[in-house]
Amino acid sequence: MAFLIDTQELKPGLIIFRRADVKHRNWYCRIKVPRTDRYKSVSLKTADIDAAREKAFDQDADVRFRVKHEVPIFNRPFSLIAKDYADFQKERAEAGQITQHRYDVIVSIINAQLNPYVGPIQINLVGQDRWERYPLWRQKNGKGRKDRDGINNRVSDASIRTEMSIFRAIMAFAAGKKYIPEGHVFKGKLPLGKVRREEFTPEEYRKLHTFARGWLKKGRRSADVWSRTVAYNFMLIMCNTGMRPPEAKNLRWRDVAIRTDKEGRKFVVLHVRGKDKYRNLVAAGNVADYLERIRAIGKATKPDDFVFTNTTGTRTPSLYASLIEKMLKETGLLFSSSGSRRSTYCFRHTYATFRLSEGVDVYFLATQMGTSVQMIQDHYGHVTPVKNADRILQGLPGWEPITAAPRVLPETGPVNGETAKDGAVKSKARNGRGTRLSRKKPD
Repeated sequence: MAFLIDTQELKPGLIIFRRADVKHRNWYCRIKVPRTDRYKSVSLKTADIDAAREKAFDQDADVRFRVKHEVPIFNRPFSLIAKDYADFQKERAEAGQITQHRYDVIVSIINAQLNPYVGPIQINLVGQDRWERYPLWRQKNGKGRKDRDGINNRVSDASIRTEMSIFRAIMAFAAGKKYIPEGHVFKGKLPLGKVRREEFTPEEYRKLHTFARGWLKKGRRSADVWSRTVAYNFMLIMCNTGMRPPEAKNLRWRDVAIRTDKEGRKFVVLHVRGKDKYRNLVAAGNVADYLERIRAIGKATKPDDFVFTNTTGTRTPSLYASLIEKMLKETGLLFSSSGSRRSTYCFRHTYATFRLSEGVDVYFLATQMGTSVQMIQDHYGHVTPVKNADRILQGLPGWEPITAAPRVLPETGPVNGETAKDGAVKSKARNGRGTRLSRKKPD
């Protein structure tokens, strides 16, 4: 280093020096961190050579003690570690490991939220109390999306959870770099309620579907009709497959295959990729019809071409977001009953909700959607009461317990015909309210 002058080696890995780029004559020391290729420089704040040597040996002993007891050696502000973390995520985005949008979100959260909260604080002083108090600080100092009347709402739990996940990731990154010990990384669940997915109810979906069929024909220009037709069928495909928007964006015609089961029923197999993973999902035969509608009017239908394109045949970057938003606005469905703004991701949540309501096994649904059983249980647990209404309401007026039909068991002796006849008569008996009892077995 050109600015080092009057350098003296006190022992291997320990030197003292002055700096040529400052006016004072104070000494500094440079210490090699044991078992690494890193060095730590410390200002000794003295111009006396003997005092400088003594302080340098003290600093060297302190570094060795920290290494032995796994105490952080370098004190850096949170903002600097966050920048290093963001730079690493940028490299991942350039390598295709994460999307550019994900990187942009990380940088935005660091600059707009985390740095104002703990940016100047030394990373080793950012403790569990800072983590636990973040939601309160965020609600007090932040503003959420504007509602339909243009008024800012409270910051949503979903936004805070996302920000806190990045907060924790930065701390884990710091631990990996040995700036803090592993035990300093925030533990436990995020201190907020689980995020509710904003799906469409069956009534809302029916309303949207009915509107869209007429809406696509009202385009003033042929290009408008084309775009609306593709957007409409995109919506149908998403609601009937559970694909993620990034997976739909990457879908090519070669990824689509039509199969039949042993009963001769047609179904669709889609080979999708997104979130750095590849998987197959299946869909009912009607999805093949929706895809064929797009292919019939598309300008890019070769095997390597993307399925969802614009009028020129190039991949659409937005997945018809403006058209979808227009449909939702005109049907009054842009905002859910909770006030949350809907997007194309709601089609995936609608698929999950409808499938669960039909009794699809959670394990099979998680595999189909490329997620975990825990995620399905966490985010779609509200479906369970609807799916099991008969069990939950059992015993209430109109929901009396269901009587089972008598079971005929094999016997070694002769069957008593009269007993069998009586049992059959009783199974047809009516209850006190005049309703014929079901022959369904109780759950």
